[in-house]
Amino acid sequence: MEDELEKLIIKNRHSLQDEEPLEGHFERFEARLQKAARPTLKINFRAMLKIAAIVVFALLAVNQARIWLTPEKKEALSLGSISKEYREVEFYYTCAIQGGMNQWKKLSDEGLVSKTEQEMMQKEQQEFDANYQKLLKDLEANPGDERVI
Repeated sequence: MEDELEKLIIKNRHSLQDEEPLEGHFERFEARLQKAARPTLKINFRAMLKIAAIVVFALLAVNQARIWLTPEKKEALSLGSISKEYREVEFYYTCAIQGGMNQWKKLSDEGLVSKTEQEMMQKEQQEFDANYQKLLKDLEANPGDERVI
């Protein structure tokens, strides 16, 4: 049997000594190497959920801190906030003043009010506004004091 094997090897020596691989071998090998070298993108959902939970927790903590640290906005104190009767009085005077101001503007637009009268009216209005602001500050400082009301 060894002789037959030896004869077969000698007979086919030229085909066995061919050192080149089959055609396309290098291309297939290169494709396999590139596929193995290419990093695969794996998404770790557990880590993503942890990150999302941390972000949500941080946003909630910042929102809560903002709520605790910002002062509450106080509603402007007025006579109407003290009692119903004062609210009616305040409404009456506010409407009366607004009506008078509208009438004054109408007369002024028609040219029936002189320049000096307009200046005098503006000066009085500024004085009234200053007095009103002072009264509001007094009311804010002493909301239950009858003397202020």
